[in-house]
Amino acid sequence: MNKPVAKSETEERVLQIRRVGNSVGLILPKDLLARLRLKEGDKLHYIEQPERGLKLSPFDEKHDRAMKIARKAMSSYANTLHTLAK
Repeated sequence: MNKPVAKSETEERVLQIRRVGNSVGLILPKDLLARLRLKEGDKLHYIEQPERGLKLSPFDEKHDRAMKIARKAMSSYANTLHTLAK
């Protein structure tokens, strides 16, 4: 008799990289997209974590502009900031 094979909790949380046209992509299940309130075409920001980890968050243009300004200021005043940190 053919019984449906139950997926373990770990298997349900595994994502696979697949070929999409001439590129590759990560396919996210509909239920995950709904929980994260994401839709096709949304952009994600990533941060590399130790031990080959990756943190994804929705891309926010306002936050991105603010971070660019902050990085420029920190670069311009690196010596001053270093002295203040002592």
